[in-house]
Amino acid sequence: MSPLEIAAVIASILGVWLTAKRRMLCWPVNLLACALYFKLFLDVRLYADMALQAVFGAAIVYGWSAWSRRTDDSGAVLVAPLAPRHAIAALAAGAVGAVAIGWFTSRYTNAALPWADATLSSFSLVAQYWVARRHAANWLLWIVVDTLYVAMFVAKGLWLTAGLYLAMTILAGIGYRRWQAARRSELA
Repeated sequence: MSPLEIAAVIASILGVWLTAKRRMLCWPVNLLACALYFKLFLDVRLYADMALQAVFGAAIVYGWSAWSRRTDDSGAVLVAPLAPRHAIAALAAGAVGAVAIGWFTSRYTNAALPWADATLSSFSLVAQYWVARRHAANWLLWIVVDTLYVAMFVAKGLWLTAGLYLAMTILAGIGYRRWQAARRSELA
């Protein structure tokens, strides 16, 4: 465990907790976590996850802007439904991205776990897009992705980060319940 990993874990937990609570402060906190993990993943040669952090940075700016236009009177973001056809298209795009990134990183880099890293990175982008679009289903995808990340980080000896992803899996379950309850109250 390095000081960098500890700082990244703290920022990430705070960012996910604020996201689950549908608070705008989640965006700058998540941006900080993103920058810290960019450096950490560079250091341990998880290049797809490193690149993912750069893309997350752009997605965070997009999400911050999108959420700022869709809040209730208390400042909490409004939850939007996810149409089944949009879910299928996004998941298909995630699969295509996983193959493309996996192929590239397995052939042209010394990535430690190219296919696992690529798959999790690609589907993380789908989940992050769903967060920005305010879909409660983002939390279900995060549960799957984060659970698999735990195994990958254990394999890389990143125990604190594996613990973080285990905690984020639990937070994703809480986030899903909160967002579903918010959606029901918005419809009432």
